[in-house]
Amino acid sequence: MNPPCARCNKTVYPTEKLNCLDKIWHKGCFKCESCGMTLNMKNYKGYKKLPYCSAHYPTTKFTAVADTPENLRLKKNTTNQSGAVYQKEFIKEKGKFTAVTDDPETMRTRKTQQQASGVVYQKDFIKEKGKVTSVTDDPETMRTKKTQQQASDLSYRGTAPPGSREADGSSSSLEDTRYTPRSEPVHQAPAPTYDPEPEYEPEPEPEPEPEPALPEPAAGGSGGRYVAIYDYAAADEDEVSFQEGDIIINGESIDAGWMTGTVERTGESGMLPSNYVEEA
Repeated sequence: MNPPCARCNKTVYPTEKLNCLDKIWHKGCFKCESCGMTLNMKNYKGYKKLPYCSAHYPTTKFTAVADTPENLRLKKNTTNQSGAVYQKEFIKEKGKFTAVTDDPETMRTRKTQQQASGVVYQKDFIKEKGKVTSVTDDPETMRTKKTQQQASDLSYRGTAPPGSREADGSSSSLEDTRYTPRSEPVHQAPAPTYDPEPEYEPEPEPEPEPEPALPEPAAGGSGGRYVAIYDYAAADEDEVSFQEGDIIINGESIDAGWMTGTVERTGESGMLPSNYVEEA
């Protein structure tokens, strides 16, 4: 069934049909509402679904509205909901930061995050790499350091530390020096015992039998008897100093590389390195 015309309400046949502004028109009925000029699809302007020519097209005018509290509230809401304004504010605030007060909780959270950060850990590791941590040179540390140096020299060189005997450069002189202290107590200790013997038997004097009498003085002490093979200067208050050839009595081992004893020459008692003496 053919629809009616929007202006004359008569039937519109396909040959004169014009579909515009959601309505069906006769081509002759499609005219300006103000002046009645016949229009076509190229020169019409629609307003409220009615055709107008360019000269009589209604113009939109703004009406001034008082800024009442309600209007201001609606205006603000509209501005906040506007995508353009939001994008403008976002670009303006981009790159800025908000200062936060360094309260204890914030500082604790920041420190925890830095510790958990691999970047900060790697940075601190590279920064601290190669640095030396200073250690207080207390008496115990100095004694341990000196002992390690002396033990290192002995293990590396395999001989006594540099001293007066290395300047001689003779192993035979070392042996002579080592056993020279032994001969002194041999002639001193047994001399009173064998003084009357030379009157009757002067020949046995050069015999070495009196050497076993050396352990007899140690029997009265609480430890062994040792002879110093190197010079040593005390590095701590609880240590003793001695010279090469000194006799150490009451010797007793207390730790790996250390022992206690009394220097017979000076009468001082204390700790000494066990690798600086040998059993007499």
